[in-house]
Amino acid sequence: MRATDRLSLVFNALSDPTRRDMVTRLSRAPITVGELAGGYEISPPAVSQHLKVLERAGLVTRTASAQWRTVTLHTEPLDEAAEWVERHRRDWSERLDALEDFLDTTKEHDDDRA
Repeated sequence: MRATDRLSLVFNALSDPTRRDMVTRLSRAPITVGELAGGYEISPPAVSQHLKVLERAGLVTRTASAQWRTVTLHTEPLDEAAEWVERHRRDWSERLDALEDFLDTTKEHDDDRA
């Protein structure tokens, strides 16, 4: 899978507030599907759908034991998304700094002419 496709899946997964909250809760420790579902006023099928979106993005895995299905967070896709955001933030910051310098120079030049 291309990195941009994976980023699209990650950003799509994080676009929903319920899924973002699930990621936050899972960042503390792996928990069972039942424990995770207990924190929301949505149906079990809706919880399952949210988990499928998170799984497609590579953010979580579900593992089954004899009685429980445990959900575990994987932070690598989050790290990749954070790196992408930071890289673009730096680029835009540099461009805005250059624009500010240009405008300051232009203003000084205009002030000298007045």
